[in-house]
Formats: sequence, C-alpha cells, structure tokens
Amino acid sequence: MVRGACGDFPRTFTLELMETGRASKTALGVAIRRAAHQLTDHPPVLDDPIALRLVGAGYPRHMKRAMHPVARDFRCFMAVRSRYAEDQLAVAVAGGIAQYVILGAGLDTFAYRNPFAALRVFEVDFPATQEWKRTMLDHAEIALPATLTFVPLDFERQTLAAGLTEAGFDATTPAFFGWLGVVPYLTLEAFRATLADLAQLPTGTAVSFDYALKPETLGPAGRIAFERLSYRVARAGEPFQLFFTPETMAEELSRAGFHRFEQLNTDRLNDLYFKNRADGLKLSAVRLSMLVTAWV
Repeated sequence: MVRGACGDFPRTFTLELMETGRASKTALGVAIRRAAHQLTDHPPVLDDPIALRLVGAGYPRHMKRAMHPVARDFRCFMAVRSRYAEDQLAVAVAGGIAQYVILGAGLDTFAYRNPFAALRVFEVDFPATQEWKRTMLDHAEIALPATLTFVPLDFERQTLAAGLTEAGFDATTPAFFGWLGVVPYLTLEAFRATLADLAQLPTGTAVSFDYALKPETLGPAGRIAFERLSYRVARAGEPFQLFFTPETMAEELSRAGFHRFEQLNTDRLNDLYFKNRADGLKLSAVRLSMLVTAWV
C-alpha cells in the first residue's frame, strides 16, 4: 500500500494507455466526433458545447468527415457513452459522492461544464497529452475551473495511486470513476489490476467504462466495422488489445470484488437514449461495444 495524506491506496493501481511522452491521436478523433454531434444531431444526446469550442474551428476537414452520414454510428456511440457515464455520475453525486476521477481523460470536457458545485474532478493522463490539452484549452479561451485537478502521470516514474494522493484525492471516501475509451487498449493484467484496486476502495465507489466485444462474436456488418476501426487505431499507434463477452466481463467484475454491476448493449442504449427521435438517430446493429457500471 502507498501511504499518503489522504490515507491508504493500493500501490498496484495502474493505467496503460499508450507510449509515455506522446499525446493521444484517438483522443482527438473522439473529441471531434463529440463536437460534430452538436452540429449534426438534434437534439444532441450529449449536450457538450465545450467540445465544439475545443476542436470545432481547428479541424474543419476532420469535422466535415465526422458529420457525414457514414460516420453517424461512431459519432452516436462517442456521444452516448459519455452521456451514460455522466448520468451514472449524477446518480452517484445525489448519493453523496464528491470525487470524480477520469482515467485516460484525453479531451474529455466534463470538468468545464460540471453542474455540481461540490464535485471535485481529477483528470488523469500522460503529461504529453495533458500539455496538449491545456494548450488547446488556452487557445479556445476555456477557463480551468477551481474544482478541476490535473493529474499528469509518467508511469515509468510514478504510480496512479501516488499521483492521485499527491493531487489531493481522498482514498478514505467513495468516488466515481470514468474510464471511457481505455479498456480495449489495455493488457488483461492492467485491466485486472485496476479493477481489483477499485474494488478495495470504500463502499459506494463506482466505475463506468466501455469494452470491445470479441471480434469472433460479431455479425458480418460488425466484423467489417471492427476491421476498419482496428486498422485506423493501429495506424495511430494505439492498437486494440483486449476483448470480452458479456459473460467473461461478468466473471471479471465478480472476481475483482464488485458487488453489483450492469451491462448495457446496443438495444438497451437505444431504448434509453434514442427512442422516438424525429431524426431516427440510434446505434446501428454493428454492436462493437458494451457499456458497464460496477459498484463496490
């Protein structure tokens, strides 16, 4: 265990995203699609004007491509996974949670539109990615809120546990963790270590994340979509590594020590967030991913 001013925190809590010292290319792609969602899909599933300010003016060619009907499904999923995690966070805050940790924050914008005055937000990512993000925020004249703490980590020199403790995270009280767009890039060992350490935090702690379904379980359309997406992220230097089925994910969560969890597939997400839309926006049948929330 690592001992800090905020109490004990598991020493093995790790996060593997990409090579240290390199800003994330996939994070930019996700942010562009969230921004495109604001312009193209009405009403937006995720109301995120900050994403538009952050990237909208600087990447016109990418924005045009993200707004194309062919990009609709990917744009839709980027929006709904953030909406789902933020809905779960709102429930946690109503129950007394006052800390939100975003693992692999990339260009996430929640901290800059945070509606909860008492909620502290910790953005965790590699130093290069955070330096890049802070430059973009400065260029867009987006102010840093007092409730936000950046936690830049070079994992060759410091553990996440130590970084959070130094940043003022209180490991003696429950927290909510967002872990979006990260799990498919991890090793199984890193994924299990993170789950195990989260499960040791106080009762009431929860985490929302997405995971990729095993390619062999996908239908023909899903396999084609997966192969195209896998090729793009590999070219960006951030290849997919980790896949699950709902059954194997349930086993992982139970083994780690989570007492309750829910998994949402495409049909459930469509029922929750896309029902009766005039524009017909919804997730398609490619079914590449699932969303999860697990509670300690």
